[in-house]
Amino acid sequence: MKTTYGTPQFNKFAIAGGVLGLILLIILIKSFVTIQSGEAGVLYERFNNGVNTEEMLDEGFHIVAPWNKVFVYEVRQQEAFEKMAVLSSNGLEIALDISLWFKPSASELGLLHKTKGENYLDRIVKPAARSATRSVVGRYTPEQIYSSKRDVIQEEIFEETKKILDKQYVQLNEVLVRDVTLPTTIKEAIERKLRQEQESLEYEFRLQKASKEAAKQKIEAEGKAAANRILNASLTDKILQEKGIQATIELAKSPNAKTVIMGNGKNGLPIILNQQ
Repeated sequence: MKTTYGTPQFNKFAIAGGVLGLILLIILIKSFVTIQSGEAGVLYERFNNGVNTEEMLDEGFHIVAPWNKVFVYEVRQQEAFEKMAVLSSNGLEIALDISLWFKPSASELGLLHKTKGENYLDRIVKPAARSATRSVVGRYTPEQIYSSKRDVIQEEIFEETKKILDKQYVQLNEVLVRDVTLPTTIKEAIERKLRQEQESLEYEFRLQKASKEAAKQKIEAEGKAAANRILNASLTDKILQEKGIQATIELAKSPNAKTVIMGNGKNGLPIILNQQ
């Protein structure tokens, strides 16, 4: 039987062809995968043991079988914030605000997806940070946490969190303690103690400075006294007479008007009288 355009039989073939073309187009679209900059893909192979843990899809364009699926992960450094209440060594509650710099281990991305899944941040990263923070803070007093040991505590939290995450296919780059909040009464007591310690240090510094100045003056005085003793011991009557005679000779040579009486001064030294 001859088929003509517009007949029911032709319309059926046209519809079937259109549906088949649409299905093929959808299959092709699903087969094209583009991985953006800073991302990597994990391939789930439906008919080949599931997650491919050996290879990952790098940045760029990829063609995959339409029955497989690609899970895309960000592999750049990311930041997560966490606020928690922990106990110090003496049982006081302290609020800590920390941030974590991390990224998935690119070479183990398939294992991360298979064992932890896409929500690995809430499943392993944050719990690991909470556990490490409670362990570290529990070793210190509120005063140490608030003042002198803050950098040490930050480093210890990083090290302990990193030990946990290294086994979970996550690379931890840094932990930052952004804020420490103590109970108001404890904070005020610590600040008073710190002010008193500072005042004590300043007072001790002033005492040391005064002591050094006194020691310096004593040394200078002892030096002058020793010099005077040596000078007095060396100035005998004969030396004084000789010095006086020499001074008299020099004065006699001066053109200024004067009267010199020889031998009438103390110990026979001359007396010099100005005629004016």
